[in-house]
Amino acid sequence: MVRGPGHTEDFWSGVGRELQGGPHADAGRRAGLERTLRDAVRAGRLAPGTRLPATRRLAAELGMSRGTAKAAYDQLVAEGYLTARQGSGTEVAPLPADAVPPPVDDARARAPRFDLRPGSPDVGTFPAASWLRAMRRAIATAPSLAYDYGDPRGRIELRTALSAYLGRARGVLAPPERIVVTSGYVQGLALLTRVLGGGTVAMEDPGTPFHREVVRRNGGSVVPLPVDGRGARVDGLDSPAAVVVTPAHQYPTGVTLHPERRRALTDWARTHDGLLVEDDYDGEFRYDRQPLGALQGMAPNHVAYLGTASKTLGPALRLGWMVLPPHLVDAVADAKLHSDHHTESVGQLALADMITSQAYDRHVRACRLRYRRRRDQLLDLLGPEREVRGIAAGLHALVDVPDEDAVLAGAEAEGLAVGRLGDHWHTPGADRPQGLVIGYGTPRERAYPEALKVLGKVLEEAAGGR
Repeated sequence: MVRGPGHTEDFWSGVGRELQGGPHADAGRRAGLERTLRDAVRAGRLAPGTRLPATRRLAAELGMSRGTAKAAYDQLVAEGYLTARQGSGTEVAPLPADAVPPPVDDARARAPRFDLRPGSPDVGTFPAASWLRAMRRAIATAPSLAYDYGDPRGRIELRTALSAYLGRARGVLAPPERIVVTSGYVQGLALLTRVLGGGTVAMEDPGTPFHREVVRRNGGSVVPLPVDGRGARVDGLDSPAAVVVTPAHQYPTGVTLHPERRRALTDWARTHDGLLVEDDYDGEFRYDRQPLGALQGMAPNHVAYLGTASKTLGPALRLGWMVLPPHLVDAVADAKLHSDHHTESVGQLALADMITSQAYDRHVRACRLRYRRRRDQLLDLLGPEREVRGIAAGLHALVDVPDEDAVLAGAEAEGLAVGRLGDHWHTPGADRPQGLVIGYGTPRERAYPEALKVLGKVLEEAAGGR
């Protein structure tokens, strides 16, 4: 074989292996050769100026016809990956800088060995058997029109099922005609921001930075809504276009909105004809009593209630819902129509089946028991001497620490990932309270005890270093 810049004799034997049993083995001989060479050029394994073997020799080495090898070369010449000149053979062409993928940041690509980050459930608990049964029933009974373009508000089967479920489980006044099915909370928040024409949106401080960015990217401006031990504070609240709150289990402090604050918020909404956006974050997972009813039940004409199946089933399903005040339904449905037309239908039908068959309730109850057990294990590890907040509900707890950086450096050294309270303030600063946001929903069941051991070690070492 002819050598050139970046060329190794092993490369061409590797091409042969790729075509025999590698990722391109099923692509066909010509397409497989094209993809293998294209990938090599993009990744730099074949550098610019590398001279490629003649088609007759390449075909003999790889056990293909010369015509197949020549067709692959011609295709890559046409795409600009190779150059061919009469009498000079075929060479790798120089690529523009933006055609070459950047080097992979190994630190970011590696998943943590022990994952106690907040925000996700244990996806290993996904009820695959129940979901499969629901899918089969849904597909067997779905009318043919279910596979056509649909109502931007969502399938009526799911909206009807949600109406009953949210009423009995969350105390939400949810007629089907006021429900809009979405791909999740983020889409719901974006649609509402656009419908409100941007404007000022008050969002909890501390809160989720990503959600603040969603509002900004959809034309809104964000002002902080302070949170204390009773939840969001409404004193001093001006007249924003909307107020976004997480009454059931505030993220990241874990506080539950106090009854007086609930009344104050709904009074503000009625007095100012304002809109409350209720993110029912972790609403199904309450451990000290029955889950608290949603704020929406107190002021259904002033609260847009947003919920999802991301924590109960899994984020991959991309199924969420909004229960809207009557005056917003048509505008939000129109915005949804021009956003993605409608959420995919088959998953909606399957979820509707799970809800009406009570399989969804059974799964939520099982998850509630599992996560409560995990929370108790976390509390046993931390002991009574540590200040732990947000333990009455949800899938995360907030642990006060004097020095976030020191603890997180120790955690990184052990391959442990946790959340940092400091990342959630609207305006971070050294004067802000510090803490670890520990998610006990994320790890798989078998991995959780070991993750707790590593967390205990990191906290002990941090305490010993003070």
